[in-house]
Amino acid sequence: MATPRERLESDVRGALKAGEKERLSVLRMLLSEVKNEQMSAGGEPDEVRFTALVRKAIKQRQEAATQFRAGGREESAVKEEREAVLLAEYLPQAVPEETVRAAIRELIAAEGLSGPAAMGRLMKEILARFAGAVDGATVSRLAREELAGR
Repeated sequence: MATPRERLESDVRGALKAGEKERLSVLRMLLSEVKNEQMSAGGEPDEVRFTALVRKAIKQRQEAATQFRAGGREESAVKEEREAVLLAEYLPQAVPEETVRAAIRELIAAEGLSGPAAMGRLMKEILARFAGAVDGATVSRLAREELAGR
């Protein structure tokens, strides 16, 4: 099975051959981030770290699109959103919220967790269990709802 970096390098070559300029630009940026991570961490990023890099890049694009819209630059906002969609191809398939909610309930019951003090433990456990297939904001929202007794 190919590493995320190998898959990315293959996709860069494919985009180059196909003449897909926008896709090529986005993939090269992501490949650069992966290489930077490899140099700073001293090794190839694993799937979880790779997913985190992709999520960060998507979030940056979404924030930029919001800023461009606020400044009246719709064309630039649409470009940023297209780039975010291209990057989303590299995320693992998302876990349904109900599955995450069930796991949170199970952990709360098994560990007897309650109150806001349990948030850290819940977040750590659930994010580790779903290893990049669910984002932290979703886990945080669901954990708060379950701890509040909803």
